[in-house]
Amino acid sequence: MMLTGWHSRGYLPHLNAGQVPQMLTFRVAGSVPAGLLERLRQELRREAEVERERLLRLSIERHLDAGNGPLWLARTEIAAVIENAMLHFDGRRYSLLSWCIMPNHVHALAVPMHPHDLSDILFSWKSFSAQRSNELLDRKGAFWDPDYFDRYIRDERHLARAIEYIEMNPVKAGLCGRPEEWQWCSARRR
Repeated sequence: MMLTGWHSRGYLPHLNAGQVPQMLTFRVAGSVPAGLLERLRQELRREAEVERERLLRLSIERHLDAGNGPLWLARTEIAAVIENAMLHFDGRRYSLLSWCIMPNHVHALAVPMHPHDLSDILFSWKSFSAQRSNELLDRKGAFWDPDYFDRYIRDERHLARAIEYIEMNPVKAGLCGRPEEWQWCSARRR
């Protein structure tokens, strides 16, 4: 495994790890207000860095799963744009192993294919889907939060847990009873 390197756009650090499975989360702009992020960071400031980041991520996940912020992805025509963008280059630029489109965020598990890297894949998904979604919503401005969360998958057990997490997200959020009932989820296609 050749790691191509860490990088950042001033927000979160990202790892372009070559052909390594990576779990991704990206969210709609405004789904987590800056004031909330600042308050959470203040509340967690005394925690050790690793624990602070884990607790912050869990707090953000709870906030998103509660259906806060713009819920544009709950609209069928918008969710279809996102899913089609993600599936478009599946098997050519990446292998999309799992995904779930929630009302205000997206989870995916993908393996980039050489020479494509994670940053380029996310840029492609987000730029195309933002432009088309804004057209459908008759709006202008940022559609996606500028950053995303990624985590490389360490082993087969971690891979299985990541797929379960992604596909169970709509159940955990109370949107359906079983993962395969959620229209915008890879579980439905299994």
